[in-house]
Amino acid sequence: MPANPPFRAEHIGSLLRPAGLADMRRRWERGEIDRAALAAAEDRAIEQAIGLQERVGLKLATDGEFRRRSYHSYFYARLGDIVPDVVNRDEIGSGRATQPRAVIRSKLRWTAPIHVADFAFLRAHTRALPKLTIPGPCAVHFRGGDAAVTAHAYDDVDEFWDDTVAAFRQELAALADAGCRYVQIDETAFAKFADPEVQASLGARGDGWATLLDKYIAVTNRVLRARPAALSIGMHLCRGNRGGHWHAEGSYDAVAEKLFNRLDVAFFLLEYDSPRAGDFSPLRFVPAEKSIVLGLISTKTSALEDKDQLRRRIDEASRHVAIDRLALSPQCGFASSEQGNPVTPDAQEAKLALTVELADEVWGSA
Repeated sequence: MPANPPFRAEHIGSLLRPAGLADMRRRWERGEIDRAALAAAEDRAIEQAIGLQERVGLKLATDGEFRRRSYHSYFYARLGDIVPDVVNRDEIGSGRATQPRAVIRSKLRWTAPIHVADFAFLRAHTRALPKLTIPGPCAVHFRGGDAAVTAHAYDDVDEFWDDTVAAFRQELAALADAGCRYVQIDETAFAKFADPEVQASLGARGDGWATLLDKYIAVTNRVLRARPAALSIGMHLCRGNRGGHWHAEGSYDAVAEKLFNRLDVAFFLLEYDSPRAGDFSPLRFVPAEKSIVLGLISTKTSALEDKDQLRRRIDEASRHVAIDRLALSPQCGFASSEQGNPVTPDAQEAKLALTVELADEVWGSA
């Protein structure tokens, strides 16, 4: 087993919300129960999620993101009056979904730890390594651009970026001070830049995607420049994952050389479960000191992947990145938003178990 993340068998973070927890959240929203009752239900559900991860043999454990409405809404809401994922309608199934948009009604301010209590709960209830997931620092800007920044809260976009960097640095420092060793940054913008529809949408609001790529790398590196030495930080990239839908398609080739070489993260967890992600040739740009987690197993469907086909795909990827710098995971979470993907709980467990089983076979350890 690697001494530090990533492990040979990984998962991205979110898990299907149990029906009982979803019901308790609806009751809380209607004012039928208090926050303490909801928190107790979350605790019980997270303990069960930890049990699932231990049962399949994972060396890491997340809380399934059970205390969040979506993978990023909880975090940004604690920095101010900020909503990163406004959608016009619920969409579930398959195919391209509408890209959510961001609304920024206040300045960003970190006033208290956001996920330290979540980490403490995980550490107290698992023998595995607790893994915390946080959204990327460019998520809000990607979904609204300068216009969203200046519509209500800011006159100066540079001030917005300064506040963003400061908030993320403070949260990472708080997590490290609490003993956290593993954080995953979920930043979907980078994987979407190659999509012609995304490029056209960005261009229509006055943003060149290539310019944004450089800006977002620079902003993220500012966040990471002050990261605590004991904290392992990886970045997950995907093209959208809400209710089984996706938001973009296209190879990593357009961004790979800059992203893999200039972004100051040690490993990437990459969506690679469908032809929408392109082939493995962009991995030729991965420098020798970095590693890649191949997201080959789909969280968008209950159909279980064929192990021999997965093995062949790992072998194919190893032509570009040495096998000892590769690992395996699903391509994204099972529930990036609380509605979850159209996958059954049994299929979720089978896919996680398959990830561990194949990792054991390929690398001798999960």
